[in-house]
Amino acid sequence: MGPIGYNYVLMRSMVALAAMGPVMAGPAASAEVTRSREIVRYDNIEIDLIAEGRGPLIVMLPSRGRDSEDFDDVASRLAPAGYRALRPQPRGAGRSTGPLEGIRMQDLARDVAHVIARENAGPAVIAGHAYGNWVARMTATDHPALVRGIVLMAAAARTFPDELRAVVQQSADASLPDEQRLTALRKGFFLPAHDASVWLRGWAPAANKAQGVAASATKQAEYWQAGTVPMLDLVPDRDPFKPKEKWNESRAEFGERVSVVVIPNASHALIPEQPGAVVDAIVAWIAKL
Repeated sequence: MGPIGYNYVLMRSMVALAAMGPVMAGPAASAEVTRSREIVRYDNIEIDLIAEGRGPLIVMLPSRGRDSEDFDDVASRLAPAGYRALRPQPRGAGRSTGPLEGIRMQDLARDVAHVIARENAGPAVIAGHAYGNWVARMTATDHPALVRGIVLMAAAARTFPDELRAVVQQSADASLPDEQRLTALRKGFFLPAHDASVWLRGWAPAANKAQGVAASATKQAEYWQAGTVPMLDLVPDRDPFKPKEKWNESRAEFGERVSVVVIPNASHALIPEQPGAVVDAIVAWIAKL
């Protein structure tokens, strides 16, 4: 079976799982889940952590310049399925603080590693959306004992058009008129049938700037390999950052380490567009680890 055929077999399996209803795969499945929020401190860093559920750890990292409340819907589905969903806000988002200048991806990965280690509950799966997948890869590279596997959620191809970088910055720029930002959001993040206005809010300018600093100071080769952990590549079927000819890029590069699932009817935002399909794919993949 060729790579594209492999994608579609996986995608059809996920559609079947979705038709069966929520997957209750974790060992601590419960209908009642309490969400907590606290400040986690180490050195001169304060991490605003949202947590809910009990069971195997899943850490969720948002897209560049976004806060982790983007994952509200996903976390609310994962926790009752028997997982402990951890959402550390990036530095500069929510109440998270720490150096924002002179930092590298390794610094952001250390924040994530500290949150995982503090749980004392075994290695975690890290699900990184867009820019967040770079931080997930860096964490797996620098802290392999803490990472069970990573999920690449709408991860851009290794190279993509520079014009899309401008789209991200326009979307995040609250000083621009809403209509201009909506145009950018529809071009880079949302399909026409989906409500792009949900992303007019939820941007963190300080985090956006710091993440740019960290990315510029770090060579792609330092994090791209993600150590040796398994990877699940969730590919939106209409993501301008990863067109169809690049859907299998990660599997071609890393082979059997990577499972690819194409999510229908989604663009780069993915999370607000298809939360149910995202959860079903993650739960099914974790069950096979």
